[in-house]
Amino acid sequence: MAKNQQQKVHAIMIPYPFQGHVIPFVHLAMKLASRGFTITFVNTHVVHQQISQAQTNMTSAHDIFDEARKSGLDIRYATVSDGLPLDLDRSLNHDQHQESLLQASGSHVDQLIGKLVAENADAPVTCLIADTFFVWPSLIAKKYNLVYVSFWTEPALVFTLYYHLDLLKQNGHFASKDNRRDTIDYIPGVEAIEPRDLMSYLQATDITTVLHRIIDKAFADVKKADFVICNTVQELEQDTLSALNQKQPVYAIGPILANDFAKTKIAMSLWSESDCSQWLNTKANGSVLYVSFGSYAHVSKHDIVEIAHGLLLSGVNFVWVLRPDIVSSDDTDILPEKFEENARQKGLIVPWCHQIAVLSHPAIGGFLTHCGWNSIMESIWCGIPLICFPILTDQFTNRKLVVHDWKLGINLCNEKTISREQVSKNIAGLMCDEILNTKLMNEMKKVRRTLENATDGSSDKNFEDFINAVKVNIVSR
Repeated sequence: MAKNQQQKVHAIMIPYPFQGHVIPFVHLAMKLASRGFTITFVNTHVVHQQISQAQTNMTSAHDIFDEARKSGLDIRYATVSDGLPLDLDRSLNHDQHQESLLQASGSHVDQLIGKLVAENADAPVTCLIADTFFVWPSLIAKKYNLVYVSFWTEPALVFTLYYHLDLLKQNGHFASKDNRRDTIDYIPGVEAIEPRDLMSYLQATDITTVLHRIIDKAFADVKKADFVICNTVQELEQDTLSALNQKQPVYAIGPILANDFAKTKIAMSLWSESDCSQWLNTKANGSVLYVSFGSYAHVSKHDIVEIAHGLLLSGVNFVWVLRPDIVSSDDTDILPEKFEENARQKGLIVPWCHQIAVLSHPAIGGFLTHCGWNSIMESIWCGIPLICFPILTDQFTNRKLVVHDWKLGINLCNEKTISREQVSKNIAGLMCDEILNTKLMNEMKKVRRTLENATDGSSDKNFEDFINAVKVNIVSR
């Protein structure tokens, strides 16, 4: 093929098959396509099926970028097997799903990429942009001579902790019989972090799980990437990003949101979205607490019950997203007796919603969140202070950034076991305590301004630098 820098870049993009990863990948695909990239976006068969079933006007024969192509963007679409039957409940069979992503998905992706490389003579495939959690990208990129870009959808702090697992092991803070509990102060670019703020997998005593094997292999693989792009902002994680850049090129290009993000027409949701606007329109500005624990983690029935009672005790208006499998696909009767009847005046309970549409509504005054990174970025963008209830994985480390470093929120409960009394007290504090609310909102305005400035500043520049570096790398092959 002609090696000149004007050649159009054709990137295959493959998100990890969970809602929180698909969303930033879609937004990034749109952003790259608007800069002249040809994109082939790859979802797993089951993710595509879930998205199709969640839409009222979409069948499995359609793809999620139909509207984008009408506006002239060159975004193509493909699906690939994750190695499991379509009808298997991935939520109930979590470990089996992860094991298949570890062991089987790579061969299916290899076959698909081989086919795409052979078929796209009009726009030769030159680049692979894969989620950092996959364990196979470096091998496949090398096989087909593609530039390998690893896309990290979480903060740089979480990335660098996984990246330096060897240091955590050497110092006895991870993978020892009795992990040290003192402050960790030896990770490059991280001033200090407490063990309680590590990701849940690094706090675990059993490190033989499939997730631990995935993390180990994925972070060995990412060190072979040509470039890493990260959904964060340089000014918020300056030291961490600078240290990582001593190892390999890392570009902070966040927050990766849709340009008109409250009205995006691209189907991304794995569940049907309820419209909360009519109910929210009846409530005073800033009077409603939005409650959602994301798309992935499970919550114990005990915690759901205590949070439900805490919401009622607080007397605060609320919208609560309770997805059907929040406890388990086998247990859908999770709320206290007569809760919905008692909450009718104050609360709206929905199985899923368009989160950005809710967060950007004037009635919303706070967000009780699991601390998923997308949720944090969206909440900051909308200027909504947070109550933090981390459940799993990066959420504990994200809480450190929100509560300790940036001071944008508070903890839901300060004890190990959740109680309705503490839940009520902290909800009422965030929503009704003017001194606390003013303090949080002042910090929120500063961080929001940093995000806004980055979109036309550091993140925009980093994005341009990244695009140019990819083109140069392609030419040099």
